Amino acid sequence: MSFLWLSASAVALGFAHGLGADHLMAIAALAVDGRPGHVRTRAMQTAFGFAVGHTVVLGVGASLALVFGIVMPAAFESGAERLGGLLLIVLGGAGLWSVLSGRAFGHIHPETDGRSRWHLHLAPVHAHPPGTHRHSRVPTLMGAVFAVSSLRALMLLQPFGSAAHALALPALVVLIALFGVGILMSMSLFGVLLARVLSIRAIETLGRAAAAIVAFASIGLGIYWIA
Repeated sequence: MSFLWLSASAVALGFAHGLGADHLMAIAALAVDGRPGHVRTRAMQTAFGFAVGHTVVLGVGASLALVFGIVMPAAFESGAERLGGLLLIVLGGAGLWSVLSGRAFGHIHPETDGRSRWHLHLAPVHAHPPGTHRHSRVPTLMGAVFAVSSLRALMLLQPFGSAAHALALPALVVLIALFGVGILMSMSLFGVLLARVLSIRAIETLGRAAAAIVAFASIGLGIYWIA
């Protein structure tokens, strides 16, 4: 199998990996909160941030594993999958409580020292003082956490098949980087599509209902993932 074919396969496999149900549900749960304003921007930033965190952990982790001969135990992978399911339940529960109470929301804004920090506010949105809102790093952190369950498989080069084991280390690193490019492409595309869906007038009107549906779906998928 030629390296060109392996390279194309790496991008395609990364693209497919990024469309995993747990990844997309986590992105949706983080992006949808039922609050108006900048819905499209929030959805695209959430998807891209999640993709960056996911890609960095997979790329750096797998590359270090190849260089130093590190392999994660199978039990760690299984535990990471359960953690991903638990996080989906937590995200869904937080989203549902936010919809029901209207009192929970998180964002980044500048503090008195000039630095911007992420906060979880337990108060109505209108009660928060106005300020410049910036993109949260939470989606990036979540993307990184969700990457852990897939890290062992990439360390063992399972996505690329047996042909990859005959390649030199630099070529393998390139394949891993291309796998990451595929992830960035698919998750970013999902963010664009999600933003367009959330911008539909009917969705904007039923924002709280849409957020509740996503929250229930996140909880359901999380339970399924653990079971």
